[in-house]
Parts: sequence; C-alpha cells; structure tokens
Amino acid sequence: MSCCGGGENKNQYVYERKVNYTHFLKYIMVGDSAVGKSNLTLQFVDRRFSPNSEFTIGVEFGSRIIDIDNKQLKIQVWDTAGQEKFRSITRAYYRGAVGAMIVYDITRRETFDSLTSWLSDCRKYSTGDITITLIGNKSDLESARQVSTAEAQSFAEEHGLLFFEASAKTGTNVNEILINLTIYNQNLVPLSI
Repeated sequence: MSCCGGGENKNQYVYERKVNYTHFLKYIMVGDSAVGKSNLTLQFVDRRFSPNSEFTIGVEFGSRIIDIDNKQLKIQVWDTAGQEKFRSITRAYYRGAVGAMIVYDITRRETFDSLTSWLSDCRKYSTGDITITLIGNKSDLESARQVSTAEAQSFAEEHGLLFFEASAKTGTNVNEILINLTIYNQNLVPLSI
C-alpha cells in the first residue's frame, strides 16, 4: 500500500509522489474477519491482489488520488480488523470518516448475518452523515455462493445503502465502488490550507 518506511534496510524509504489535491476523504472498511477487506483495500490503492494476506491486527490504511469532475481527490481507505477483540479499537476510526464500506463474503452466510451489527456500529460511532456501501466480496466464487444477490440488494435497499458485489481477486467492480462512493458522497469538504 502507499505508505512510508519498511524494508530490512532502515535507511531505505519509499515516498508517495507529491500530487496536489483539493479534497481529502476518509473511508473506513469494516466487516467480519477473512471477508477480504485487506485485499479490497490493496485493489483500491495498488490495483493488485495478495493471495497470502495476513489477518489485519488493529487498523491499516492506504491512499490514492483520483480525479472526478476535474477535482483531485485524495482518498484514504482505513482497513480494520474484523475480529471481535479489535472491535473497540475499530470504533475510534469512524471519527472523520465520510464513507463506510461494510464487507461480507458471498460464500459465508454468517458474515452476511452479522451485517446488522456492523451497520449499527457505523451509524452509532460515525460523526455526521456518512455514506454507507454494502459490498459482497468474492463474486469470483459464484459456485460456492451462500448469499444471493437479490437478498443482499434487499438488505441494502431496506437500510438505505449503496450496494455492489465485487472480487478483490479479479478486481471486478472494485474501482467502481470507490468512484461511486466518492460521487455519491455529499460531504466533499475542500482541503484547509
């Protein structure tokens, strides 16, 4: 992901290319463990997939600059741990987020069943209006599907959420989610200088 430091040589640094942007948007990604949040973030930021990704401990983030209507927007995506023991840490990261992505795995019914709890956290711990997107990940595993598109679409409509099915592995719909969430978001606040 786009960040500084790393490597075995402590004198070696990686820097983001300096790009001017007029707006800064923070998005938070939540959902049960192993639904693919880290790989979705990797696709958002670096357009790649890591088949051997580790469980997120706490919170990680990546950023990307996108152009919408001739505006340079810096998007920060905060990838949170899905394990219950990290839930209290995750709640602190809702502050300042203008968008939330709740992710479930279309091949694991229990991850869909816990959406109400994640949605409750989004609404309880975020500040102001937050645009929430429901993401059914792993659409490349259609033969193992346990949650129908129609059922997820119905849940999204009932709760006023944007909805997409995507594949972090193939990249299907990943860019579309980021762009649509950004376009739909009414909280574009100019960067303070």
